[in-house]
Amino acid sequence: MKVLLAQPRGFCAGVTRAIAIVERALEIYGAPIYVRHEIVHNRTVVNGLRERGAVFVDHLSEVPEGATVVFSAHGVPRAVSQEAERRGFRVFDATCPLVTKVHREVARMREENRTVLMIGHAGHPEVEGTMGQVDGGIELIENADDVAKLPYTNQDQLAYVTQTTISADDSQVVIDALRQRFPDIHEPKRQDICYATTNRQAAVKLLARSGVDIVLVIGSATSSNSNRLREVAEREGTRAYLVDTAEHLDPTWFEGVKCVGITAGASAPESLVQGVLRYLEAHMGAEPAQVLEGVEENVVFPLPKGLREEDVVA
Repeated sequence: MKVLLAQPRGFCAGVTRAIAIVERALEIYGAPIYVRHEIVHNRTVVNGLRERGAVFVDHLSEVPEGATVVFSAHGVPRAVSQEAERRGFRVFDATCPLVTKVHREVARMREENRTVLMIGHAGHPEVEGTMGQVDGGIELIENADDVAKLPYTNQDQLAYVTQTTISADDSQVVIDALRQRFPDIHEPKRQDICYATTNRQAAVKLLARSGVDIVLVIGSATSSNSNRLREVAEREGTRAYLVDTAEHLDPTWFEGVKCVGITAGASAPESLVQGVLRYLEAHMGAEPAQVLEGVEENVVFPLPKGLREEDVVA
């Protein structure tokens, strides 16, 4: 059995930064560190941080006075930031800088009196955080059918933004529908879908077209970008499965399979990929994996003030 690895795969700069923020806060301030929402959508990462003293909460009402709080990589509504400030928490914001960019776009668009249409998935914390940056004047749309139902005309002052982790192909369908119905709609200066999402989806397309019989996407079911990778592979006509770890592999998937493709969502650590490779070699007689050519990412986001080495006095 041959094994092909997508490039790039796994952690992006925003996820790496978010995890490092929690780790550094634990190191400097000690447990417990309270994290609003899962820091990233990966079960292994969250459980590992929980074992070290991170406490994950859905609401700040669960956080005691005087605590240190970290906001997840997905971002939070403005009301949450205001509540944290009002209660005097020590706060470290792990919101991905690319999500923060969208927050600023929304605020600017509303200052220009534009109605903002957000392309994304209902209930996702990034969507809730972005829409919560303003008091009204923003509406969620998930597909082209939603565009057809909008009660606006081209005479209205409209703008759009997108969730950073959605499918590039799906979002383009919605954007095309918006442009067709509202030719004068205001667009972001740069696309909102992050570089890591775009790169990983392109890599999966290449993987699915490289003669693989199935694609394994390493990632948690709660991860938007991991789910999109599975969908991208399936749209290329390749059977695909989303798994957390090697323990979730089903031997029946590999019956008659001669070539397996593997990738990982932006919140999945490389250790999980290596675990799957060991399983395939031990149980399926797989050959050593070959890494496909792809984009080499070198993006790094700095830690916030208070957690950098130079900020900490020995």
